[in-house]
Amino acid sequence: MNKEILHLHKRKRIHQKLEKYPHKNKWVRFLDRFLLFLAIVGPLINAPQVFRIFDLKNAGGLSIVTWSLYAIFDIPWVIYGIVHKEKPIVIGYTLWFFTNILIIVGILMYG
Repeated sequence: MNKEILHLHKRKRIHQKLEKYPHKNKWVRFLDRFLLFLAIVGPLINAPQVFRIFDLKNAGGLSIVTWSLYAIFDIPWVIYGIVHKEKPIVIGYTLWFFTNILIIVGILMYG
């Protein structure tokens, strides 16, 4: 980040009375890191479903409407994360979006 942008970012945080980042409290810093970890690991919950679809070439019992809605509802969260510069939200919901898209593709191919 160049100096001018960093300066504006600091002024914005001071003006809006936002807490400093990284936070002074070690537990808040831990929570920040933990949420980033969950944002990356959470979408891996879909991995067994993705592997099952593409390995067995069977998507029976899966609803394309449900998985499509999951994917569609991820988009506003990604936009929200970008607007508010919330890295865990951007990373997490982008990964959720891509895993949901993989499942949709599998349903279309094998459903």
